Amino acid sequence: MDRLTSLLDRAQTPEALRRLHREDLPRLAAELRAEVIASAAETGGHFGAGLGVVELTVALHYVFDTPRDRLIWDVSHQAYPHKILTGRRHRIRSIRQRGGLYGFTQRAESPYDPFGAAHSSTSISAGLGMALARDFLNKNNHVVAVIGDGALSGGMAFEAMNHAGSLDSRLIVILNDNGMSIAPAVGALTSHLTALRQGKLPSLFEGLGFRHAGPIDGHDLRALVETLEKLRNSEEPGPVLVHVVTEKGRGHPFPRPDRERYHAVPKFNPVTLEFLAPKANAPSYTQVFAESLIAQARRDARVVAITAAMPSGTGLDVFAEQFPERSFDVGIAEQHAVTLAAGLAADGMKPVCAIYSTFLQRGFDQVVHDVALQRLPVRFAIDRAGLVGQDGATHAGAYDLVFMSVLPGMVVMAPADATELRRMVATAIAHDEGPIAFRYPRGEAAGIDQPGECRPLPIGKGRLIREGIDIAILSLGARLGAAVAAADTLAAEGISVTIADARFCKPLDTELLEGLARNHPLLITVEDGAAGGFSAQVLHHLASRDLLKSTRFRAFTLPDRPIAHGSPAEQYADAGLDAAALVSGIGTALGRRI
Repeated sequence: MDRLTSLLDRAQTPEALRRLHREDLPRLAAELRAEVIASAAETGGHFGAGLGVVELTVALHYVFDTPRDRLIWDVSHQAYPHKILTGRRHRIRSIRQRGGLYGFTQRAESPYDPFGAAHSSTSISAGLGMALARDFLNKNNHVVAVIGDGALSGGMAFEAMNHAGSLDSRLIVILNDNGMSIAPAVGALTSHLTALRQGKLPSLFEGLGFRHAGPIDGHDLRALVETLEKLRNSEEPGPVLVHVVTEKGRGHPFPRPDRERYHAVPKFNPVTLEFLAPKANAPSYTQVFAESLIAQARRDARVVAITAAMPSGTGLDVFAEQFPERSFDVGIAEQHAVTLAAGLAADGMKPVCAIYSTFLQRGFDQVVHDVALQRLPVRFAIDRAGLVGQDGATHAGAYDLVFMSVLPGMVVMAPADATELRRMVATAIAHDEGPIAFRYPRGEAAGIDQPGECRPLPIGKGRLIREGIDIAILSLGARLGAAVAAADTLAAEGISVTIADARFCKPLDTELLEGLARNHPLLITVEDGAAGGFSAQVLHHLASRDLLKSTRFRAFTLPDRPIAHGSPAEQYADAGLDAAALVSGIGTALGRRI
């Protein structure tokens, strides 16, 4: 037993934790916090949120009979301490690595993870469902949902509270109030929680039918345990909300506080505290987008930008520094973000709605009803398109090509490199005939960046990259580099390849497409999205023109399964979208082994 972690060594599971003396819990929390920091130094990852809930995690597992009692972590950025205490400490240094622990809660990983998470504001709905299931089945376990104040800004949380407050079903909601999500929390709810901490207002939650306990110091284990034990032992029906005040990143080893920066960290040297992330050789796509949008906003005072609690992730924090009055962070509220943009567009502004692909899914009804059906010129900047690496399947931008390209009047673009992204930003700002979207991946931008490039593209026009005679590869977006590398390998085998960059998923460059189909016996499409997106648009057009008689057609898309977390290179190899997989697949289509 390591004398530095003697209690943590004994508390390998919640059952073992509950055998500890109550007076040992503060020391256990200190050892647990040190373990989270030590593992983050080796792996990187989300550790600020976890450091803030160390005491709360210990108290919850000490008081409640998990996993029989259900413990649901909203989003679950904060679940690293939970994983360590629930039998996964020996694997914690594999977190977010290929084949290792998932960075969020996952039902398949542990019985202590009763509900998978990674998107916010779902815990109260899921918890209420579990509480009702318990009541229907005549069980007597507790259900506890832990939700942050940032996640509480998502409308789904209030939908769930509105329902729960009308029922007698027992549900415990822990509000982890740290004034943060990834960025500082915003909005009137934040002001209300501040007033509650100061004792200045009656509780909004009581008005919604919840009993309300707190605010409680979330780092005071004695107060936490006593409060939770009272709730555990109470037979009073109905839901209760416990307001717990914590400090995000509490105990982090770095010399100055920065709760947003330490939300997630790369690997770091535990002695020097120097971050070990490799230095970028090129600007990121996000950076290129932000710079380009700023340039457009300087030319046109009608350009405004909207994000949903991700200003730094989308680059809009830089935009806000230049144009604070034209930048809106609406909190974790993608539905509102989209319809807010629709309202701005309806009355003459040029809104740019910058949202990760995986989060735009949450506002799809609004994209359909409030934007597309009204043909409003909302510009959608869709970040994190394609596979995103260590955040895994829940954060993959796999579906936006499908759900955006089916909408009437929607223009959908995807750049292959930095310069193309700059031109697509300019295209979107110039386009006033209806909604338009451009999607781009995470990470370093390909190609040679040309910061001064701002010429709009002709709508629906692609470009030829290389001309050949044997096969044609029509690529959309950032897999163009893999397509070029595959073509080089095929050329060494005597196979002549035409490569085209589609640029547009919708509308298609039909002249380019029809020429490729008529002049090549095999036509390949490549996209970093699910089947039903770009390839479906291409196939539909070819079939409508009877061009499938002229060429054979093969589509390379993401497979019909989630792609596990790992490095982006590992993920694209797994998905069959790296250069080697393209070569192999094309060889199969040609009846050759390459």
